[in-house]
Amino acid sequence: MTLEQLAIIILLLLTLGFFIWGRYRYDIVALIALIVATLVGLVPYDQAFIGFSHPAVITVAAILVVSKALMNSGLVDVIVRAMQKVGQNTQIQLLVLLISVTLVSGIMNNVGALALFMPVAIKMARKNEQSPSLYLMPLAFGSLLGGMMTLIGTPPNIILSSYRSEALDRTPFFMFDFFKVGGPIALFGITFIFVFGRFLIPHRKAKLTQDDLFEIKDYITEITITEKAKIANKKVREIERITKGEVIVIGHIREGERFKEVSFYRNLRPDDKIIVRAGAYDLQELLDATGLELAETHKLNAEALKKEDISVTEATITASSDMINRTVKSLNLRSRYNINLLSVARAGNRIRTTPSDVRLKAGDVLLLHGGEEALQEAVQRFSLLPLQERNIRIGKIGNVFATSGIFLIAILLAAFNILPVQIAFLSAAVLMVLFKFIALKELYESIDWPIIILLGALIPISNAFETTGTAQRITELFFGSATPLAPALTLFILIGITMLLSNVVNNAAAALLMAPIAVNIALNLNASIDPFLMAVAIGASAAFLTPIGHQSNTLVMGPGGYKFTDYTRLGIPLSLLIILIAVPLILLFWPL
Repeated sequence: MTLEQLAIIILLLLTLGFFIWGRYRYDIVALIALIVATLVGLVPYDQAFIGFSHPAVITVAAILVVSKALMNSGLVDVIVRAMQKVGQNTQIQLLVLLISVTLVSGIMNNVGALALFMPVAIKMARKNEQSPSLYLMPLAFGSLLGGMMTLIGTPPNIILSSYRSEALDRTPFFMFDFFKVGGPIALFGITFIFVFGRFLIPHRKAKLTQDDLFEIKDYITEITITEKAKIANKKVREIERITKGEVIVIGHIREGERFKEVSFYRNLRPDDKIIVRAGAYDLQELLDATGLELAETHKLNAEALKKEDISVTEATITASSDMINRTVKSLNLRSRYNINLLSVARAGNRIRTTPSDVRLKAGDVLLLHGGEEALQEAVQRFSLLPLQERNIRIGKIGNVFATSGIFLIAILLAAFNILPVQIAFLSAAVLMVLFKFIALKELYESIDWPIIILLGALIPISNAFETTGTAQRITELFFGSATPLAPALTLFILIGITMLLSNVVNNAAAALLMAPIAVNIALNLNASIDPFLMAVAIGASAAFLTPIGHQSNTLVMGPGGYKFTDYTRLGIPLSLLIILIAVPLILLFWPL
């Protein structure tokens, strides 16, 4: 093994290690890896940024824009509205949810499809007085299964299609080439989840409600400013200064009228009332230190906080959020957005420490309080996913037909190879903007930039992995002793390895790393390359074992109250089923 090959192996192992550690977001890790690879000469300077113009990157960005435009038009909301009219049988509701998210994931980004149906699933669970855990893991897994069915369903499929075209100088995979294998897998997968899911999915936090999760009634309290109180005629900020931020003022009432916003610099007059968020010990300490009095003998619940445009909302932190690995205190939510973080829940349990000191993670559920506009701004700014029921809007029927028509034309142009997929969907995205189905601001907000950065940074490294002969060397080490039965057996092994890798790193990264190895395996066995690329596509999309392997799994972890190991109970048998089904299908439709 040459020094150059050893260097790229070490770099890739370090990169994978940082991906698994999760201390730094994957796009930052990928950028650092690209810089190192360039500085040590593994990637030529003039090739360092070639990944950002790669067809796969353009296609992923364009599909995200088109998906957002479809949601704006009301098309997907029509589907959700129809889906909600399925009766009261919980099993039928779950089946309809599963089928719906799987089908929608096949034609739009699977994370976007999950985000659309999650609030509906949570509402159904609470209405039926059941644990959301019974609904959310099937929903996440359904979104992954749906992504396997089409070229645009998930980034790995787009990557492998582009790899077939760019690296191997062949025609790319067509739109529905993946359906030959992905369609039956999705069907069997949905059936397995529906039949066996109820026995394998743990029941977490049954009958979960907002009050149960955050115990709002235990620490939201109304206080009266008495004439003898030490803070009478002093500014609001004095309360938080005295308690060192342990008691937070979230409401201010004067003469029966509630101020729209709480200002640190507004004076507290006698007979004013304030609503505070505080633990029992901190509240008693405030009362003792200031002479304030409780306004009521009972404490408040969430509904008492919803006055006019002031509301309380739950939202989960997505994998691309800027909040990850930051403390609430460092985000300055109060001063920058005039909203309060009342509580943080992780894996279904409220974190008992002071919220401002909590270091946030993907999948955490936040309870936010503030004006509706301020909450919407914060949700968009920090890439949060609201968990309350979506406001279903039908939209203008003309917009629904127009966006649907543009989307269908793009699919047909790509499916019949009239235009390359990146050109077809980029054109569709531009038309969506020109016809104002998506605003310019939404255009850039709809793109998952961490994924774009990840792809753009890893593509040159993936190229170096192959051009340096490293992929070939690894193939020889692990698959060098091929027997006559090896091609079919190797497909089993290849899917399994890709699955394991996809469960600890981003699925796009798994596809980029395994594609060169798959090609070299095929060449060593004198077999067709296509079945091995298809094996990587299936394995990269089958991240069912951990909450960190795919954003869909991460999104449901907090609202579902899942533990890290809960995913394996359903994920292991589902993964084994997929391998057993995938290999015969690949050999049938993509013969060796």
